[in-house]
Amino acid sequence: RKKMDRLKQLKNQYCQGLPQKDKQLFFLVAMPRSGNTLFASIINQNPSVVCTANSITLEIMKDLHLLKQTDVFKNYPDYKSLDNVLDLVYDNYYKNWPQQYIIDRGPVMTTGNFELMQKHYKRPFKCIVIVRDLMDVLASYIKWFENEPTAFVNRFANTIEGKLSEIMNSKGAVAKDLEAIKNAYNYPDICKFIKYDDLVSKPEQCINEVYKFLNIPYFEHQFTNLQQININGIPYDDTIIGNNMHKIKTEVKKEYNPYIEKIPQRIKEKYGHIKF
Repeated sequence: RKKMDRLKQLKNQYCQGLPQKDKQLFFLVAMPRSGNTLFASIINQNPSVVCTANSITLEIMKDLHLLKQTDVFKNYPDYKSLDNVLDLVYDNYYKNWPQQYIIDRGPVMTTGNFELMQKHYKRPFKCIVIVRDLMDVLASYIKWFENEPTAFVNRFANTIEGKLSEIMNSKGAVAKDLEAIKNAYNYPDICKFIKYDDLVSKPEQCINEVYKFLNIPYFEHQFTNLQQININGIPYDDTIIGNNMHKIKTEVKKEYNPYIEKIPQRIKEKYGHIKF
């Protein structure tokens, strides 16, 4: 009862909003189907912390940066004014979010994205990286699209190999996150790596390590009766990419996925070496 009252008190406190200067922003890199939503469901139990859904902030940064290549900008190349906008993208985007600590999810550690961040994100930088062996990721995709007719990939191919090839296309989310993870290994001082297998087998230890890495006050989390993601009153709308894409189980536990046996040999030969 006391814990529930304290949670309500904290939620009311943070719903009042915080000045931007009192907020801290961190980042999360991980492939889809690697525990992003599970991690968010756990960490978001803390009313002062929020791990976002797949964020559009990097796309905003990229689109603003690409304006420098347009004829209109080149005709009047006011770099300083446009850079002022880029410097404040994250402050403005999260201006009305009530949480004190925000973990922004996206491929921030790709070479291009990180170069933009080094120039425009002028404050301490910390990134959580969740890693899962690629074959396990693909097996999770197979389980999803074989049991969910609305899965987006079902519109592009009829075979498992074709669907996995579509998922692995060079411009897709998996490829971008793989590039981000690879580059993150070059920055061990600012990146905290968490293995998916550890997250589901010893979640309390992993979450504790995250708090220590981010240097923020610890919160006692629960690892059963987990809630589906709903951030500031907004849930995922999975009708866009396929129902149940972000649905999680209510309890954290490690399970064998038999769909890994359905991965075609040519996919294994091409990508099987990618392990973490």
